[in-house]
Amino acid sequence: MIKIQNLTKKYIRGKKNIVDALAGFDCKIKEGEVWAVIGPSGSGKSTLLNILGGLDKDYSGKVIINNKDLKKYDLNYYRRHVVSTIFQQFYLIPSLTVEENIKLPIIFGKQKNKEELNERLEYLLRKVGLTKRRKHRPNELSGGEAQRVAIARALMTNPRIILADEPTGNLDSKTGKQIVDLLLELHKEEKTTLIIVTHDLSIGKHLNNKIELLDGKRKK
Repeated sequence: MIKIQNLTKKYIRGKKNIVDALAGFDCKIKEGEVWAVIGPSGSGKSTLLNILGGLDKDYSGKVIINNKDLKKYDLNYYRRHVVSTIFQQFYLIPSLTVEENIKLPIIFGKQKNKEELNERLEYLLRKVGLTKRRKHRPNELSGGEAQRVAIARALMTNPRIILADEPTGNLDSKTGKQIVDLLLELHKEEKTTLIIVTHDLSIGKHLNNKIELLDGKRKK
């Protein structure tokens, strides 16, 4: 599913200050696997996620997704149908209701018929436990509920890869564990490839597949 070879990303901070966000990073992730990418701030986690999410094309090395070079994808198609990202900050639209936020990814482009989309929406509302909150707006939700909306929105288009960027970063430990459990449950049902990027070592303890990043390199 994902094959990364010698991935390198540099940031230029002035004429003489070049930062290696990623320095020769390699990994292979099979379809349907769950991986945790762990490391302190500045280790390259967010840079890796931005590249995998199709948000940053300015890198060297190879990123192969489904036997195709990421740089050869139509990135609008890629971000809509292949990969979806769950962010720490939720990024919900304040003026929209829960169900309207979840349906955002399907507003553009030709997809399933209306009946199938409504079935998908109802299924996701049930799975994230927000059926009774569907008409509420983001300012009426708790942090955990807002993250559940973000998870449902990410899954709306049936993506094959889910990237979770510090999904528990703005939550207390109890709510954070519930969110991770929900992600793992949905991963099994949806048969997605799931990559959780986090600085929380406790998440990595529960997963067999881990990548530890330090100074842009994979820790051995």
